Amino acid sequence: MQSSNPVFARSAEFNGRAGAVATDPSQWQIDLNGSPTHTEKGTGTGRMTIDSVVEKTGITLGLLILAATVTWFVTPAIETDPVTGETAGVGTAFALATGGALVGFALSMVNSFKKIISPALVLAYAVVEGVFVGALSKVVSSYVNDPTIVFQAVLGTFMAFAGTLAAYKFLNIQVTDRFRKIMTIAMMSIVGVMLLNLVLSLTGVLSNGGLRGFNTLGLVVSCVMVVVAVFMLIMDFDYVEKGIAAGLPERESWRAAFGLTVTLVWLYIELLRILAILRGSD
Repeated sequence: MQSSNPVFARSAEFNGRAGAVATDPSQWQIDLNGSPTHTEKGTGTGRMTIDSVVEKTGITLGLLILAATVTWFVTPAIETDPVTGETAGVGTAFALATGGALVGFALSMVNSFKKIISPALVLAYAVVEGVFVGALSKVVSSYVNDPTIVFQAVLGTFMAFAGTLAAYKFLNIQVTDRFRKIMTIAMMSIVGVMLLNLVLSLTGVLSNGGLRGFNTLGLVVSCVMVVVAVFMLIMDFDYVEKGIAAGLPERESWRAAFGLTVTLVWLYIELLRILAILRGSD
C-alpha cells in the first residue's frame, strides 16, 4: 500500500515497511469470526479503527475550532474610519494570520515527514492553524463587511466532506495508482506555483495578489483548488480504509486525523475566498 500523499508517505505502517505489521498474507491469522488479522510485535497497543480515527479527528478539529473562536474574539474589531478611510485592528489580525500560517506550515512539514507520528505535534498544529483560520476569517469577513460568510464557509466545508464521504462509500470509488500519481504531481505543482506567486507578489512583480487576488482570476484558481481538495479527501479516505484493513496500530489514527484536518482547513479557506470574491462583486 504505497502512499503518495505527503502526510502518509513517511509512515512505515501506511507503506507496508514496518516490522510490526505483517503484510504477507501467509503470516495472517484468523480470528474466531473468520476475519484475517495481522501479527504484531511490540507494545500490545490497539489497532486503528474507524472509531479511533473519528475520535482523534474530532479532538483535532475541536481544538482548531476552539483556537479559531478565541482568536476571533480576542483580536481587536476591524473598523474603517468613515472620515479618514483608515482601517483599525486589521494589522493585529493580519499579523496573527501570517504568523499562524508560517508556524502551521512548519508544523505540517514536521508532521508529514515524521516516521512516528507525535500526537502533541498534531495538537500543536491544530492550535496554531486555529489561530490562522480565526484571524484570516476575521480579515476576510471585514473585507466584504459580512461575518456570515464564515458560517457559510464552515457549513460548505462540512457539506463537501459529508458529500465526498458518501460518494466514496456508496459509489464505491476506487483510488488507483494512476490517480495517486496524478494527484501527487498536481499537489507538487500547486505548491510550487503558489510559492512562486507569493514571492512575485511580495516583490511587487505581480499586483493584487496575482493568482490569489480577490478578482475573477482568484475566483477561478480557488474553484480549481476546491476540486483538488475534494480529490485529496478521497485519497485520505482511501488511506484510512486501507490502514484499518492492514491492522495499523492505534497511534496512526493521529496521522489520519492530521491528514484530514489539513485537507479540511484547505477546503475551508478556498470556500471562504470564493464567497468573499462573489460577495465583493455584488
